[in-house]
Amino acid sequence: MRTALVVLLAPLFVTAVSAQVVGAILTGTVTDPSGAAAPKATVTIRNAETGIVTVVQTNAAGIYSAPNLMPGEYSVLAEASGLTLGELPRLTLTVGEKQIFNIQIRMEIAETVVVSVGGGTVELGSAAIRHVVDGRAARELPLNGRDWTQLAVLEPGVSLIRTQPDANGVNNRGNRGFGSQLTIAGARPQQNNYLLDGVSVNDYANSAPGATDGLTLGAEAIAQFSVISSNYSAAYGLTSGGVISAMTRAGVNDFHGSGYEFLRNDALDARGFFDNEKLPFRRNQFGFAAGGPIVRNRTFVFANYERRRQSLTTTGIATVPSESARSGHLSSGSITVDPEVQRYIGLFALPNGPVAGDTGLYKFPSKAVVPEDLFTARLDHTISPATVFTAPICSTTVPVRSRTRSTSSSTSTRRGGR
Repeated sequence: MRTALVVLLAPLFVTAVSAQVVGAILTGTVTDPSGAAAPKATVTIRNAETGIVTVVQTNAAGIYSAPNLMPGEYSVLAEASGLTLGELPRLTLTVGEKQIFNIQIRMEIAETVVVSVGGGTVELGSAAIRHVVDGRAARELPLNGRDWTQLAVLEPGVSLIRTQPDANGVNNRGNRGFGSQLTIAGARPQQNNYLLDGVSVNDYANSAPGATDGLTLGAEAIAQFSVISSNYSAAYGLTSGGVISAMTRAGVNDFHGSGYEFLRNDALDARGFFDNEKLPFRRNQFGFAAGGPIVRNRTFVFANYERRRQSLTTTGIATVPSESARSGHLSSGSITVDPEVQRYIGLFALPNGPVAGDTGLYKFPSKAVVPEDLFTARLDHTISPATVFTAPICSTTVPVRSRTRSTSSSTSTRRGGR
C-alpha cells in the first residue's frame, strides 16, 4: 500500500510583529493620575504555567502591545520612572484574542501606588465574532474518531454539510478533500481557512485537513482552537469564509504525560438497513503525550504520537446486467451478443437484489483499511524577554488510497448506520 508523508517544520521567531496571527495579543495604554499618557513605562507579562516573561515598553502615546502570547493565565506588572506601579489581577488569554487592558496610576496620600484596570472581559481589541474551544474538551469528550474539528459544529453559525459524499464511497469526494465539510456563516467549505500555529493547513482541495476516512487526528496535541465566523482582520488572509485557528500544546514547568487507547468495534452495532448481515468494524487509536521543561522558565518541549488502525466494512451496491440481458434477451427485444463482448460480460456478478428492466443491483461487502500515524512536537525557547523561538513539528503518514474490495467499477457505498 502506498503512503504519503507530510512534514511541517515551522520555526517562528516571535517578536513585536503583529501582522501574523498566532497567539493572543495584549495591548492597552498606561496613564498617570491625571489621565495623561505614561511614555517609556515598562510592562512585564508573566505566564503563570511556564514562567516565561514578556517585557514591552509603552511608546510616546503610552500604548503598549505584546503580540503572540500563548493561551493561558498571565500576571502583569507595570513600572515607570523607577517606581513599581503595581500588579494587575491575573488575566486569561485565548488563542487569537486581541484584548485591551488599560492601566492607570492613582497616587494616594500615603504614597501607596494603586493600579486600576479599564475594560473587562469584553474583547475590545477586535470586532471579530469568535468562539474558543478548549483542547481539554477535544481530549475528554467521546468524539467519533477523536476528530477535534467536530467540536466546531457546536459553535454558532457553523453547520455540517449534510449532503457531503461518503469518504469511503467511489465518488468525487476526493475532489473536495476528505476532511469534515463545514459551512461557517453560510460560506462554502472551500472558503474556510484552517490554521495550526499560524500556518495554513488546508489540504490540496483548499478544504479541511483529514485522512481518507474523513477524520483529523491530533486532539491530544491541541491546546485551544477558535472559530471565527466574520469581521476578522486582514492579518488572517487566504479566506472569504470562516477561520478555524488552532494552537498546539506547549511544555510547562511541571512534567506531564499521558497514555491512551480508544477502541471501537461492531460488538454493539445493529445490522445496517441496506446490509444483509452485520458487517465487521475495527478501530484502534492509541498513543502517548508528554511535555515539560528543559530549562525552567526558559526552554520547554512537548511531543505527541498517535496511531490509528481502522478496518471498516460497508455494503457496496453495483448496477450489473440482468441474467436475461447477458444472453441478449433485452426488454426491448432479442439481440445477438458479439463474441468479443461476451468475454467481458462474465466479469459482472449476477444480481442478488431487485431487477428492473435489463439491469439489477448487486450488493457486496466492501472493506476499507485506513492506517495513519501522527507525530507532533513543539519546542519553545526564550531568547530574551522580547524574543521567543518556537518550532512546531508535525509529521503524518496517511494512505494515498484505501484498499477496497469490489467486483464492479460502477459502485456506490452505503454505511449502514456506521
